[in-house]
Amino acid sequence: MTEPGHRDLLTRPPGTHVPFVLALGANLGEPLTTLRRAVADLRTAPGVGSLRVSPLARTAPVLAPGQAPQPDYLNAVVLGTTTLAPLALLELGRRLETAYHRRRAERWGARTLDVDVITVGDLVVDDPELTLPHPRAHLRAFVLAPWARTDPGAVLPGPDGGPVAELAARAADWDSLHWLGTDWLTGEVQGTAPARPAGGRP
Repeated sequence: MTEPGHRDLLTRPPGTHVPFVLALGANLGEPLTTLRRAVADLRTAPGVGSLRVSPLARTAPVLAPGQAPQPDYLNAVVLGTTTLAPLALLELGRRLETAYHRRRAERWGARTLDVDVITVGDLVVDDPELTLPHPRAHLRAFVLAPWARTDPGAVLPGPDGGPVAELAARAADWDSLHWLGTDWLTGEVQGTAPARPAGGRP
């Protein structure tokens, strides 16, 4: 459903468990350790349950024209259910970013942790604080490909949506994505150290 500007949809708890998708990324500090700890924090967060975690991917950064190069990102997607209102879920993500020393010095800047709310149920909402689905999710293989690996039948809602696997295959950053492992939360993973800065795609 499309409900532009209906802020009550973002502030009202759903009253039952609804599915959500979060995208996690990091390219500063110790990205693998940070992502592992962030997932552990989500597992114990009040109002969050039934977590499924995607395989880990390594991708080139997405940069604005003229932006300085950055190291590659480690990316994963978390699927779960929540009784939190969408804005409360967003705030949970922001608290995690703060806990892992995220700094917002520039748009698309390098970061110790990025937590994006991609979907909450089938909500389609345009609000200055939180747009659902995430307004660029349909363009980003680093979101779509891990999501499709975890839920092959997933569908992104909204006017730019569609089957997630198909959207991933069409994304401009598809060729920059490299899989690093499915058991990355506990097992040994190769190739997770930050790479030399790369140009990425705008």
